[in-house]
Amino acid sequence: MVHRPGKRPVKNRAVRNAVLQHKHLSKQGLLERAFTFAFRGLVYAQIWEDPAVDMEALAITPDSHVVTIASGGCNMMSYLTADPRAITAVDLNPAHIALNKLKLVAARHLPDYDAFHRFFAQANSRQNVLAYRTYIRPHLDATSLAYWEGRDMVGRRRIGGFAKNVYKRGLLGNFIGVAHLLARLNGVNPKVLLTAKSIEEQREIFDREFAPFFDKGFVKWITDQPASLFGLGIPPAQYEALAGDEKMAVVLRERLEKLACDFDIKDNYFAWQAFGRGYGKDAAAPLPPYLQRDHYAEIVERASRIEVRHTNFTDYLREQGDASLDRYILLDAQDWMTDAQLTDLWSEITRTAKPGARVLFRTAGEPTILPGRVPDAILGKWQYRAEDSLDYTKRDRSSIYGGVHLYVLG
Repeated sequence: MVHRPGKRPVKNRAVRNAVLQHKHLSKQGLLERAFTFAFRGLVYAQIWEDPAVDMEALAITPDSHVVTIASGGCNMMSYLTADPRAITAVDLNPAHIALNKLKLVAARHLPDYDAFHRFFAQANSRQNVLAYRTYIRPHLDATSLAYWEGRDMVGRRRIGGFAKNVYKRGLLGNFIGVAHLLARLNGVNPKVLLTAKSIEEQREIFDREFAPFFDKGFVKWITDQPASLFGLGIPPAQYEALAGDEKMAVVLRERLEKLACDFDIKDNYFAWQAFGRGYGKDAAAPLPPYLQRDHYAEIVERASRIEVRHTNFTDYLREQGDASLDRYILLDAQDWMTDAQLTDLWSEITRTAKPGARVLFRTAGEPTILPGRVPDAILGKWQYRAEDSLDYTKRDRSSIYGGVHLYVLG
């Protein structure tokens, strides 16, 4: 799939094939097609799964080969701090592939930590565009180069996002921007949470400023529309799993409450992205592992261990040998899948898995979705770590998922 500067990207057939499950003119089919249209560009400038939880659950060793869905690339880079032998990041979205490759080239060729930090932690300086031209552009592959030097749907050159806070761009960035606008129109400035000096004050601010917002009729109505959550990267099938038996406004309030109140904002960069639309500017502001100064040398040294592939997770596994892999991260992709797709995926995971292999994934709802959907002949080979999974769910600072689940082979 090639992107040409000044041209709209070719339709992403891989995403379309993954999402479309219903007839074209059915209500669900129309929603699925609307989602694939929205999903064809950049969705996540930052990944929304907690890498600290991931690395603890995966118990990565120097012999590990990690296979993960790429998304915004933050976790792919952060896993390097655990010193695995190799990481393969796959994704169906060409914009995410281009972002991942940009991060890898930047790690290897920007001159120092300050330049790397400015590019991805601040992502809001004209110096980043100059650094791109000087240090990054000469080393990008042709497809990634065409993407970053091309223009988005409103005519902005994509690389220019790093001069104007790239975290405000993409489907999720736009969604958060709209949420901030709606909040301010209702007298709430989301950034007020970032002024809290303690978790107790965070709770006080949430109860006073944010909780009443979800009781408004307009908020209840708009969140009842599945298309309203496309900006979170939630397809129609996952919307139903997320809502469960509750109204969506209730579910979203609970997830935001966890993000706002369960973790000290001094340690939670996800809260800074949600309430501040970027990482904090203070030197002590929380950052993902790959952007922390203490890990910079490791990231630079180990970046060559990462391979980025524009392909389906299951298709990648088909190319691998029996018992050749040992760490798998599926994000929330299984929420999109039919029973047949889940069975196909887990057949390939089981075939390629070494003894003791670990699979980590997240779900919009709370329970694991695999029992009754993946045949016992396959799933019975895996141990579900239920107690550990509940603990990981509780400690995931991104707070947007109902469940974090760990399976171990044998």
